[in-house]
Amino acid sequence: MLARGSTIGILGGGQLGRMMAMSSAQLGYRTIGFAPEGDNVSGPLNDDFVTAAWDDTDALAAFAARCDVVTWEFENVPVDTARAIPHDKIFPDPHALETAQDRLNEKRFVESLGGRPAAYAKVDSSHDLIAAVDRLGAPGILKTRRDGYDGKGQWRIGSSRDAEGLRLPDAPCIYEGFVEFDAEFSVILVRSREGEIRFWDSTRNVHEGGILAASHYPAGNQITAQTDAARTLARKVADALKYVGVLTLEFFATHEGPIFNEMAPRVHNSGHWTIEGAATSQFENHIRAVAGLPLGDTRTIAPSIEMRNIIGSDIDDAYSFLSGSAYHLHDYGKAEASEGRKMGHVTRLQHNTRG
Repeated sequence: MLARGSTIGILGGGQLGRMMAMSSAQLGYRTIGFAPEGDNVSGPLNDDFVTAAWDDTDALAAFAARCDVVTWEFENVPVDTARAIPHDKIFPDPHALETAQDRLNEKRFVESLGGRPAAYAKVDSSHDLIAAVDRLGAPGILKTRRDGYDGKGQWRIGSSRDAEGLRLPDAPCIYEGFVEFDAEFSVILVRSREGEIRFWDSTRNVHEGGILAASHYPAGNQITAQTDAARTLARKVADALKYVGVLTLEFFATHEGPIFNEMAPRVHNSGHWTIEGAATSQFENHIRAVAGLPLGDTRTIAPSIEMRNIIGSDIDDAYSFLSGSAYHLHDYGKAEASEGRKMGHVTRLQHNTRG
């Protein structure tokens, strides 16, 4: 267990790191961030921030020496960067990053544990793509195997003609067959150093343009009926990775049961509602886990919750939400409100049926 006043290092400088730093301070810990030059909005919330390239081994070594434990706040931290931190200091194990960063390996890993992803095929050439569309059908989605989030690095394939005319990106790809689903949901868990696992309630997630727009609780009967099966897989994934911290798996709710979409080895946008809506937030429990503290209660504390992302220039009007007493605004402090960029979120808790 980390002593009071210990230092937690956070790889990454985005809003997730910002909220981790807040929870760390609440628990009496210092934080140091590490990320390349950029709009590192977590910087002002950390006690210190190191701006250096991911492959700057000297800077990483100096950073690690100042930290008692290290974690990360987004899944595109290079695996080599995470592995440069002494193994007994970094949580989760970098193998979780390595697994999640390649969509093909991720799906094969989940299948090995009994999970069901969407039908998929490896694509390294135009011939591969045409063959994949012929075998799996269209519509479907072509994705780069690495990088890409919030709809980036993805192309919808509506027909074999689309496949024939598409210029492939200069990167390994994967083609996923279309899944007929009724809803999307996520399973968010926290696993301690000792292997204890706790789950938050699942929300119904609504995406617009490939970006999470809103999460709703209760999630609805169909999702609730499939949550146990999804949790069983999530537990297997967490145990197989010997995971420590918060882990998220996203699913499609279908008439055949839950279909695995992807996993995120980190705190997750669809869990932001837990800050106000759960007894212990995903951010506090992540810090508790990596610090070796007892896990907090994950129960939901309101009968109805909505979390909505604030995208791009919508942040200019976000403070209008505060005229409603049930709303909680989180402004991430980002300077540039570009199209499609998550600038903040707002959570609404309804504590009674009258509103």
